[in-house]
Amino acid sequence: MMAVNRYKVASKARQGHRAAVRTQKLLSQTDKLLSVILIGNTVINTASATLSALIADRLFSGNDFALAIATLLVAFAILIFSEATPKVLAATYPEPLAYTASAPLLLLLRVLYPAVWLVNLFVTGLINTLRLKKNHDNQQALSPEELRLLVLESGRHMEKKHHTMLLNLFELASITVDDVMTPRHQMESIGLDAPTDEIRKQISTCHHTRLPVYSGNPDNIIGILHSRKVLSLKEDEIDQSSLREMMRPPYFIPSSTPLFTQLQNFQENKRRIAVVVDEYGEMQGLVTLEDILEQVVGEFTTNAPTQGAKVLRQPDGSILLDGASSLRELNRKLRLTFPIDGPKTLNGLILEHFQDIPDAGTCLVLAGQRLEIVQTQDRSIRVVRLYAANI
Repeated sequence: MMAVNRYKVASKARQGHRAAVRTQKLLSQTDKLLSVILIGNTVINTASATLSALIADRLFSGNDFALAIATLLVAFAILIFSEATPKVLAATYPEPLAYTASAPLLLLLRVLYPAVWLVNLFVTGLINTLRLKKNHDNQQALSPEELRLLVLESGRHMEKKHHTMLLNLFELASITVDDVMTPRHQMESIGLDAPTDEIRKQISTCHHTRLPVYSGNPDNIIGILHSRKVLSLKEDEIDQSSLREMMRPPYFIPSSTPLFTQLQNFQENKRRIAVVVDEYGEMQGLVTLEDILEQVVGEFTTNAPTQGAKVLRQPDGSILLDGASSLRELNRKLRLTFPIDGPKTLNGLILEHFQDIPDAGTCLVLAGQRLEIVQTQDRSIRVVRLYAANI
């Protein structure tokens, strides 16, 4: 009864399984259940010992040696047949035995209720005397980490895709938006100070549905423009003033916001895109609802052609990586162990390692992986070769 999986019992009870309903009822009053079990154990064990002593005394009339032998035999029988064997079987097959025992235990609880009530009265009094508190909360409630471990260990009982999605859900609380955002140098945005023809061309060739709009400095985001609204205008109607009327005020969020929190914020604010800023208010990048959902279900959107693939396998077995690739994404895709408690990108990790910008052709070992700098540009590492012998 104590070893049975209460979640399985609850599941079967909801399906109308009678034995599961009885078992759940008994487990909801553990103090009474233990009392009726212990009353039965104590009475039978005591009666067995007393009966064996009486039989030995009558048969051997005061022979102390025979009395001792009888006591040892009864103790051995109780240990083997009443304690060890039943408990080992119950621990090995808790669910079927609990269901089988639930009917007689429930009957005994009703018959012996006065004795159970009396025992619990003394137990409660003793607990109060010792100034201990009985925990009336649900002791089977699991913490998030315990629930994550439960999902992790039950992977063989569900489809691999579903198992991965459940584990990814638990990671949302520990991942922040700066882990999944699009860095500002990769953002596609529209400058209102540009010539009208250039703005029209940029809108007609854009690769995204929602575009940040800036004025003057590219970091000065003043709104978010939905391309669907622009399509309702004629080409000669698209100008700076019409764009200002159609764009929506920007939605700024701090870079340290956990993904799970931001997912709720998107839902509450009815938003799908947010501008990420640091503690000083400087723009760091852009995060969308799709970026967060991809952390749960995997990639399902198409990257812009200008971004290209971030992982390119070569004929010699090596892999070319984009320096701007997220370390968390590389760890997940290639099963690597790059540290993620510092820099968020491969470029940042290598720069932190050298404390300088290395030249092309420089080789190094990080997290047990051999890397080679293939291309550097604009004070950053653009392409890195990963020798995949250890993957």
